[in-house]
This record gives sequence, structure tokens and C-alpha cells, in this order.
Amino acid sequence: MKKYRVGVIGFAHMHINSLVKDFVNLGDKIEWVACADLKPATPSLSEKPSTRAHNIKNVMDMTKMTTLYEDYNQLLDESDLDIAIVCCENSLHGKVVSDILLRGIHVVVEKPMATSMTDALRMVYAAKEGNATLAVNWPSTWNPGIRLAHELTSKGVVGRVFKFTYRNSDSQGPFSYGENLTDLEKSTQWWYDARTGGGAFWDYCCYGSCLASWFIGSPLRSAYGLRANFDSPYGNAEDYGTITARFDNAIAIIEGSWTTVNSGVPSGPIVFGLEGTLVTDGNEVRVYDKRHTTTPSAVYHAEPLPENRNNIAKEFLHHLETGEPLHPTLDIETNLNAMMILDAGYRSSLSGKLEQASGYHYAPANLQ
Repeated sequence: MKKYRVGVIGFAHMHINSLVKDFVNLGDKIEWVACADLKPATPSLSEKPSTRAHNIKNVMDMTKMTTLYEDYNQLLDESDLDIAIVCCENSLHGKVVSDILLRGIHVVVEKPMATSMTDALRMVYAAKEGNATLAVNWPSTWNPGIRLAHELTSKGVVGRVFKFTYRNSDSQGPFSYGENLTDLEKSTQWWYDARTGGGAFWDYCCYGSCLASWFIGSPLRSAYGLRANFDSPYGNAEDYGTITARFDNAIAIIEGSWTTVNSGVPSGPIVFGLEGTLVTDGNEVRVYDKRHTTTPSAVYHAEPLPENRNNIAKEFLHHLETGEPLHPTLDIETNLNAMMILDAGYRSSLSGKLEQASGYHYAPANLQ
């Protein structure tokens, strides 16, 4: 049995805890080597759950790693890693992930891929140059209901798609799950700092961008984005963002909110086709293809994902060991197309104007 030497780089994002747990559950297939963190832009005033200090302690306890480097390049120099799990600040993905990939080390990085199209392309070219695999993890990838919705959409149950909508589930921010940070403590967290890729736009609009790319299946043409800070005075990043994205024959309306107590309606995806509407509600998918009725014409229930590929750790190793493609939402094509939406939407939120897509359309030939 091949053993994979794994390291962890970056503890900014609390999702590092669930990512590492998935790999820990692979048991003896994983050899935990060492970890490294990056210096935060603002020192944290808290060690409460989900903060950087808590994430470091929790991961080191789970993995039994004892070495924490201050410089991730020193870790890379002194350790022969097969895989690096990266959860640094969003704005640092481009540099950190590229540095790792260029050494031929496979990378799992938490969503979003990056905070600019330039950084995303830098990562892709580094993967090619280093002959290494890059996977962008999305918690939504492991939602059976979303996969069923995509399958039904692909089969044409609502006809040709002309509109796609998605918003995150109810959220009042990254520390609204019992962590009890004070406003002063929140003010020192990267999540609320626009310089580091904080804010609801990068945190939550990214989900809809990835899913719209997967469901619609064509490159972006243009996008209009808005960002606002409604209830987070301790930070300079937005707590609400929205993107209206234009494709050749469809539009996507994407929302990301840290200010929603209860949305009152399913988060989606909701897919509007020329022959009906599909609503994703947890593991249930409802299809409406008759006018003037609130009763669905058909209701589908998602089956559990295959046991051997139901989380990022299993999926990633399955890919490395068999050569079979990663799930589309994890791979380069979907994530570059998602970055086109995010990039144009963010530029639009700064300019106040409709912004055209970057002009880069992913194709394997473009990477030769």
C-alpha cells in the first residue's frame, strides 16, 4: 500500500479542520510530516474556535504533527511531501499554491481558487510545469442533492437552461456558529479585511460561480457585481455581495450573504429552463413544469455519494491512484470558468460598470 506524505500550509480558514479530518480518516495511507503557517496581516486577538490559533492546535492534535514552520518554503525544502493541504488567506493562494506545485507536490486548496484571474492562471501553469495535480475543494461538491440537480438538468428535464440562481444558506458570518468573538476580536481576523481576500463576496459568491459554471457549461461573457457592508463595522470587507453573470444563452444570479437570519426559500441551485423550473432543496429536487401551480410535477431524492469517493481525501487519492478525472467542480476547467465570473464581478463592484470577461477561455491546448 502506497503511503502519502502530507503537510499542511496555512491555518487561516477554519475549513482546514474538516479537510484534515477527512485525510486523517484514511488511516495508515497518510503519513503526516509537518505544517507551516503564514504571518497574518493583522495579529489576532483571539484563540477561540475557528481562529488561526485554534485551527493550528486542533490540526496538530489530530495529526500528531509536532513541527510548525514559520516559513512554508523551509518546510518544502526540508520535507519530501507528496501532498500539501492549503488553507491560507484567499489573497495568498496564487503565490503559495504556485510555489508548491512548481516543486511537483500535489495540492488541495480550499475554495475559492484565488482572488484574481491572474493568480488562478499562475496556479494552473505551475501545476503543468511541476506535473502536479491541483484540486480546489468545495463543500458543495459533497452535497448529493446538488449532484442530482445537475444530472437532471443535463438530462433536459426543464429544457434548455436560460437562468441559474444560487445563494449561500443562512449565515451571519464566519464566526456566527457559537464562537462568540467580540467585535474587537473580529476586527483582527482576516475574514473582515479586504486586503486578504476577506468578505462575503469571496467566501460565498464563489459557490454560485463554481456551480453556475458547472450547470451552464459555457464561458462567461460579462458580469455586474455589487458589494456592501451592512452590519460589519469592525471590518472593511463586504458582508453582502451579488453577481449577475451573462453567458451566451443564459444568465446566473449569485448572492453571498453574512447578513441573513433565514432566507425563507431554498438556497438552490434553482434552474429555470424553457420547459420548467428545477428547485434544489437539500437532498430533495423538485421539478415544476406546469403553469399556475405550486405543486411540483416530480420530486426526486438524492442517493448517498459512493462510499469510496464521498469526500475530498478519498476523491483526491482515487484520482492519484487510478488516473480517473476529479469531480468536475474540483478540476481546472470549472474553476477557471468560475474565476472568470468572480474576477469580472469583483472588477464591476469597483468600477460600478458592467465588466467583460477576462478574454481567457479554458482549453487544454491553451496550456501547451
